[in-house]
Amino acid sequence: MVREHEHAAVRELTHFVGGKHVPGTSGAYGEVHDPNTGEVQALVPLANRAETEAAIADAVVAQREWGEWNPQRRARVLLRFLQLVEGERDALARLLSAEHGKTVADAHGDIQRGLEVVEFAAGIPHLLKGEFTDNAGTG
Repeated sequence: MVREHEHAAVRELTHFVGGKHVPGTSGAYGEVHDPNTGEVQALVPLANRAETEAAIADAVVAQREWGEWNPQRRARVLLRFLQLVEGERDALARLLSAEHGKTVADAHGDIQRGLEVVEFAAGIPHLLKGEFTDNAGTG
């Protein structure tokens, strides 16, 4: 959604709850500034108590479901996430630049480091198998 704000059109962001974009209902907004220009680039809805409690309740349900999945199934989700990020790497770098004031090249480096963390986490099922060593010490 685009809203008029001090004579300029800016994006109005949403909450993301239960896998869906949800507009704020509190009527309160914060400004999101582009650190490269100082201009207001978006308005973010500030959640009221009811919205916050609803998001927390949804997260509790989602965590329980995620916790029931075995490590290999979770790893598959992470691998799919890696594919999605790779496909949108340039757009994500531009977004990161606009949100944090980084150069696009620096943002690409941050994305790469993040992907490496996710790659490591996707390998956790193998590490969770456990190992032992016979005769590692005397007796």
